This record gives sequence, C-alpha cells and structure tokens, in this order.
Amino acid sequence: MIFIIVIFILSLDQLTKLLVIKNLTLYQSVPVLKNIFHITFVSNRGAAFGMLKNQVPVFIFAAFFAIVLIYVNIRKTQIKKISIYNLSLALILAGAIGNLIDRLRFGYVVDFLDFRVWPVFNIADSAITIGAVLLGHTILFTKSAKP
Repeated sequence: MIFIIVIFILSLDQLTKLLVIKNLTLYQSVPVLKNIFHITFVSNRGAAFGMLKNQVPVFIFAAFFAIVLIYVNIRKTQIKKISIYNLSLALILAGAIGNLIDRLRFGYVVDFLDFRVWPVFNIADSAITIGAVLLGHTILFTKSAKP
C-alpha cells in the first residue's frame, strides 16, 4: 500500500508539472481565483523558498541519500496495516523523488502553485511538507513512532 501511495503522488506531481511546462511559458501566470490562487510557472534553482540557489549537485546528493534512507526504513517497518509513520515516509519519499526527477531533467524544480502570500511550490513540495508534519507529530505524540 505504501508504494501505491508513492507512485500515485509521484505520478500526480509529474503529470501536473508536464501540463504546466506544455501550456505555460516561464513566469507566465494564470489566475484561477484572482489575487488568491494562480498557476504560475517558476523554475526553482534552490531549495525551499529558493534558498541555496544553483547548488544542484548538493540537492541531488541529498535527495539520493534521503531516498535511500527512507526506502530502507519503509522496507524495515512495512506491515500489512498502514501506519501514520509509514504514510509520512511515503509522502516524503514521493516528494523527494518528484523534485529529484526535475533536478536531473532540467537542473531546476518546476513550481507552479501560487497562493500569492507564499512562495510558489508544487505537489512534491506539498507531499514533503505534509509528510514532515505527520512525521513530527508521530515522533512527538506517540509512545512508539514506528509501527
């Protein structure tokens, strides 16, 4: 079940990025809800919020390292019933793979979800953020974080 979640999130991430690349030019913005939510094609050459710009080799190495660690941890703890712990790792894994694919293909990450009050992001970023919040909650508020 965990790997179905990874494949689903990864597919959704890559499909939405493909649609943006095919239908918008770089920095083009299309309002969905004017002044609230736009689809804006941005190339992010940094990490979260554009920090550490043009450090692609560092990001590629870090992503590979994180992907291997998460995969090993999921394989070790995988059980029939899905746990919040494994779900959080699956979300982080899918997001890391999605953004890694972009860095390897383009040298940057395709971002497009623009809420105008926050830096532009994508599905992979959302999965990583939700996964990290769930993981943090699980570690802080459960007796045994792992299943």
